[in-house]
This record gives sequence, C-alpha cells and structure tokens, in this order.
Amino acid sequence: MPKQNYAITVAGGGSTFTPGIALMLLEEMDRFPIRKITFYDNDADRQEIVAKACEIYFKENAPEVEFGYTTDPAVAFTDIDFVLAHIRVGKYAMRELDEKIPLKYGVLGQETCGPGGIAYGMRSIGGVLEILDYMETYSPDAWMLNYSNPAAIVAEATRRLRPDSKILNICDMPIDLEEKMAHMVGLKSRKEMQVGYYGLNHFGWWHKIYDSQGNDLMPEIKEHMAKNGFADAISDTNQHVDESWKHTFQKARDVYAVDPETIPNTYLKYYLFPDYVVRESNPEYTRANEVMEGREKMVFGACKEVIEKGTAADCGFEADAHATYIVDLARAIAENTMERFLLIVPNEGALENFDSTAMVEIPCIVGSRGYEKICQGAIPQFQKGLMEQQVSVEKLTVEAWIEGSYQKLWQALTLSRTIPSASIAKNILDDLIQANKDYWPVLS
Repeated sequence: MPKQNYAITVAGGGSTFTPGIALMLLEEMDRFPIRKITFYDNDADRQEIVAKACEIYFKENAPEVEFGYTTDPAVAFTDIDFVLAHIRVGKYAMRELDEKIPLKYGVLGQETCGPGGIAYGMRSIGGVLEILDYMETYSPDAWMLNYSNPAAIVAEATRRLRPDSKILNICDMPIDLEEKMAHMVGLKSRKEMQVGYYGLNHFGWWHKIYDSQGNDLMPEIKEHMAKNGFADAISDTNQHVDESWKHTFQKARDVYAVDPETIPNTYLKYYLFPDYVVRESNPEYTRANEVMEGREKMVFGACKEVIEKGTAADCGFEADAHATYIVDLARAIAENTMERFLLIVPNEGALENFDSTAMVEIPCIVGSRGYEKICQGAIPQFQKGLMEQQVSVEKLTVEAWIEGSYQKLWQALTLSRTIPSASIAKNILDDLIQANKDYWPVLS
C-alpha cells in the first residue's frame, strides 16, 4: 500500500494509553507520515475527555494532520490504512472483578492469566471481531494491528472465525523485556539483537539472543537473570515502574531457575508460582485498583486540565516510546521492509513437535504480503508440556464462546495450572457468569 501519507484509526480511543500512542505516531512522522488519525470508542463520554485533549495537542503541534473522534463505525473505518486496536471490553470495573472473584477461592486474580484472563477473553472476542468486521466493510484493503488483551484467546478466535482477515496479533511485553535485556548487555536498543523465541502469548521463552555481529548474549543475560531477574534493568529504563511490576521483574529470577537454559516471559510466574502470587495478593486491593487510583486518575486529570486551559503546553503528555514497534510493524506492511517481529500466528510446523493449529508467538518476517514464520525447531519437553496444557485452555475458551458451552468453559478453567480442582473451577465459573451477564454469550 505505498503512498505518501497514511490514515490511522485507533480503536479504544478512550484508553489511558491512547494519548501516548498518538504522540508516538506524531514523533515518528518522519518515518511514517500520517494524514489522518481518528479515535473510535463505543463509550462516547470517556473517549471525549481523551480526544478533546488530544485535539488541542494536535492543533498546536501537528495542524497538518486531520484529527477526529467518533462512535460511528462508518466514520471511523472509512478510507483508512491501519486500525490500531487496544480495546478493553468492560473497562477496569470488570478487570477488578476478574481479579477479585478468583481470590475469594484462593486462586490468583490476574488480568490475562488464569480465570481472570479467561473471563476477559470471553468479553474481548466479540469486541475484536466487531472492529475487524467494521474495517473489512468500510476499508477492505486496510490492516488491523491488534494488541487487545488477552491476545492468546483473541488470536485463537480470529484464527477460527476470521482466518482470511488482514490482522496481525501482537504483544508489547516481549518488546519491553527485550529492551531490558539489551540494557543488561550494554546495547542501546533491542533492535541491535536478533532473537529466537517460542511459546504462546504471555507464555514463552527466549532460547537464542545474538548481537548484530553474531556474538552470543545469552551467557551475560543469564548472569543477570540468576541474580535479579529483569530487575537489573529497571532503574535506568523506567523511573516510574509500579511496585507490583517491580516484584514481577524480580520474581523472574525464580522463574528462570526452573529452566536456566532459556529466558522466560515474566507472565510465567502466574503459572509456575501461583501459590506465591496468591500469598502476595491483597483480595481487597488488586492491580486494577492500583491502575484506577494511579494511571487512570493521572491521565484523565491531565486531559481535563488541557481542556480547561485550552492549551496542551506543559501538559505532561509523553509519547509511548516503546510503542514505536507499532510504527515499525505498520511500515513493514506499507513499505515492505521485511523486518523481524514477534507475532502470534498459526504454528503450522514452525514448532515442529507442537500442535499445528496452535496460535504460537514466534519471530516472523513482515512485508507487504503479510508475514513469513521463522521456524524455531523442536521445543523441549518441559515447555511442550506446559504449552499443550495452556493452548488447550485457550482453545476450549474460544469453543465455549462459539458454542455457548458451559461445559467447555468449565473444562478450560479446570485445565488451567492456576486452579487446583474442578470444584473450585466450577465455583469461580458460576461467579464469573453472574458478573459477566452483560458481556458473555449465554452458556448452557
């Protein structure tokens, strides 16, 4: 789709992450020129606060870019080149329930892992499919870059229900961790590394890491991991890491110890140490509360201040620097750059001893015709066993959504490593059904 300027729709216009994404797009205009940015959300009131503030910022800093916001799909998705989708169906109120309901039963409550991730996935599937259908109706040549959570369940749903759609399912967590590893070995950027990686989303391992000269970086990174996990790289890369994330980055040391031949994704702590996570959790104040009291108030407060003052000068908005991978990915498609990215794609032999229909997260080369998978060979028995169990959770969840099956969702919860028994899984499921009655399909 080579052209001079591109039109972008950000689906999830009311997100607290949207201002950072918008500013990042403006900062990258020299590499990826934009003629139009449109915010889309089905919550008009929430989006209006974010969008009005961004509108003022655009007028003052990029008046040449056409900016708009809407709740009308026809307006949002007509004449565009890319959809950047980061929706949260049910917003943080439902995330709070995802986290607190399992904790009632001594099971971890987490946004994308365990029962909370399954509940969130059951809400997200319909929302992502709806946006994809809007895009294909109004701009059939456009591409959707989807980083809506939980990405593993959403990706399986799009594989099953929209197999021919122009959608790339991606996640920013490996990007963040690769930046931390680059910092550990004295590199300026993860782009100076070439990696081998395999797994499911939020459930993977690095097994090869080289610098641009081909030097093996794994031994030095392993030394850091054995001592402090990813915590060695926190202070200089991000001064504003929430306390809960600091614990997660440090706990990666124990996750690494389970298989010191690979470097783990931090989310594996929820599957390998669920008892620890429950002990460290406060059932009355979870991560959702931390975000609502922190990021939500901060971003919306800043937006309201911009609107009241009528200027974005000294507003405190910052571009989401690590989200530049979104521009890299869009450029790869638009300009056929053939760069490497970690994508969530159908396995089809890329992991030679694993389910061919599984949606796996692996390196791919991306160009104007889509992606080409980079085979990672056979995976070790330990990872294979864990992944087979988790991919079954994800597949059963999607089948439950498609079929409206209570039985299959109970099976999905029962299979999760985070839940100790089928009886506890059933109790959690019954509570989640009640909490999600406005969002899930009816189960029978």
